[in-house]
Amino acid sequence: MNVVLTKYLIDLALWGVATFLAYAFRKPALVNVGIPVNVWGYFLLSVGVMAVIAWRYNLSRQNWQRSSVPDLMWLARAAALATLVIFAAGFIFQTWLQLPRSVPLLAGVLGFLLMGGVRVVARLLFEQVRRNEADAQRRVLIVGAGDAGTLIAREMQRHPEAGLRPVGFLDDEPSKQRQTIMGLPVFGQVANLVEVAKKADAQEILIAVPSATGDFVRKVVDLAGEAQLRYRIIPGVFEILSGDVNINQIRDVNLEDLLRRPPVQLNTAEIAGYLKGRVILVTGAGGSIGSEIVRQICQFGPSTILLFGRGENSVFTIQQELVRNWPDIKQIGLIGDVRDEARLEAVFREYRPEVVFHAAAHKHVPLMEQTPSEAILNNVVGTNNVVQMCLKYSVNRLVNVSTDKAVNPTSVMGASKRVAEMTVSAGAARARETQAFVSVRFGNVLGSRGSVVPTFMNQIRSGGPITVTHPEMVRYFMTIPEAARLVLQAGGLAENGKVYVLNMGDPVKIADLARDVIRLSGAKNVEVVYSGIRPGEKLYEELLTTGETTDATTHSEIFSAKLAKVNPDDIFRELGVLRQHAEQNNFDAVRADLAHLIPENKFGSVR
Repeated sequence: MNVVLTKYLIDLALWGVATFLAYAFRKPALVNVGIPVNVWGYFLLSVGVMAVIAWRYNLSRQNWQRSSVPDLMWLARAAALATLVIFAAGFIFQTWLQLPRSVPLLAGVLGFLLMGGVRVVARLLFEQVRRNEADAQRRVLIVGAGDAGTLIAREMQRHPEAGLRPVGFLDDEPSKQRQTIMGLPVFGQVANLVEVAKKADAQEILIAVPSATGDFVRKVVDLAGEAQLRYRIIPGVFEILSGDVNINQIRDVNLEDLLRRPPVQLNTAEIAGYLKGRVILVTGAGGSIGSEIVRQICQFGPSTILLFGRGENSVFTIQQELVRNWPDIKQIGLIGDVRDEARLEAVFREYRPEVVFHAAAHKHVPLMEQTPSEAILNNVVGTNNVVQMCLKYSVNRLVNVSTDKAVNPTSVMGASKRVAEMTVSAGAARARETQAFVSVRFGNVLGSRGSVVPTFMNQIRSGGPITVTHPEMVRYFMTIPEAARLVLQAGGLAENGKVYVLNMGDPVKIADLARDVIRLSGAKNVEVVYSGIRPGEKLYEELLTTGETTDATTHSEIFSAKLAKVNPDDIFRELGVLRQHAEQNNFDAVRADLAHLIPENKFGSVR
């Protein structure tokens, strides 16, 4: 039965009971001799009047579980009006009803008490259920009493079904100490976490500081581990693009959180200036870097995004994501290979892209050592094909995604990316004044395909051990969103022919990274073993080649490398020779060509 109708009938039944009780109280003899006809007439009159008034006052639509004083006052008004009408009717039909005048007044009071009472009981029962639920909820101590912490506490209170109950905050801001926020105390500073968690009987720690650095997150994780409590986090600023915070965003702490750097301030006006309303082509659009570049581009309102890639499944996946999240942006999936010059030209000729982000590349160092020709055909020939199309079809801006492995390369993969940078610079030398061809150089990206983290996780799932090539192996790391946004920012700087170098922060030991992965996974008795440096690997990466220096740019996190000028005629001529040797699978000749093109190469050495 409909809930509203059920409550309506209950109200009428209670009012009817009150009518009989009032009559019985006034004339107790009725209980012994039976109920006369005139009393039944009065009963029907009373219930009929209340039926109309209860419907008119929408009493059945009140939420009994959350009944409040205003609800009871509204009920009292309805009961008073019904009593007044019944009293008047009883006076008019007094000859037949023979109604004691006190009966309607007494019935009105009893009716209000019964109808109000059932509402109060429902509210008390509901509150008891809520209290029981609260006892079953996990008690959460929130680190961060700022906007994000306040919002997430409010969400927990509004949604008890999530099973989380905030008990208070920790915050290092002196002005927030000993304050109460949303009825919850700020217990003290983060350093007091172990003591406060025990005092508050907390069962979980939630880090609610989107701008927190990796050092801060690591500190909280260590303290939570000392307190033997579960710890979770809300996303960082790069992940919360909308600025909204809700319970669904709470997740486990991951490696990216431990390596967070202070959030980078972007010049969004500069980025929007060259992306908004433009036709954008992204090569390698289905890859981890390419797909994130696509997501970031969507924030700036392009007219069309061309998703060019070789893997149909990965292109389809990013297509479906765009359909869900940015349905107003036109997107076109284009399957093709940057090595296929004819296919590229068909795309440029039909769609006329205005901005190109070139992210398609082979990047696995050991695999490229075994098959140098593939590194050349994809990373060098493919890049040259993109450059030539950008020149031919007057693309306004080309941003080539490069890597720190291009610096003083010890591997074929790194050398191929350095030659790709030189190819873009050669194209820039032939570009028109309105064009800008640049490369952006950065280090390893956490979470990208083939990065060490997924490899470590697979090894943990298999029971270990985790293999690290060398105890002193170090790398620069960035998160995927941070890297993609800085690539977009570098494209906004767009000084033709430049190679931009991103500020990668401090290098991280891979062995330390492995131990962090073990700790975050909760795995026990997983060892780290050393397997030896693989062909082409360095102990450490560099961001500048021998003899290079940097100039500052208008963005604090992006520098411009001072490069030796290239002769485009020489570069393109030697690329023809390199391509020929790669197509012949002449690995020795390929290596010799790379050594000739890149005098600063360190092939065969470990640094």
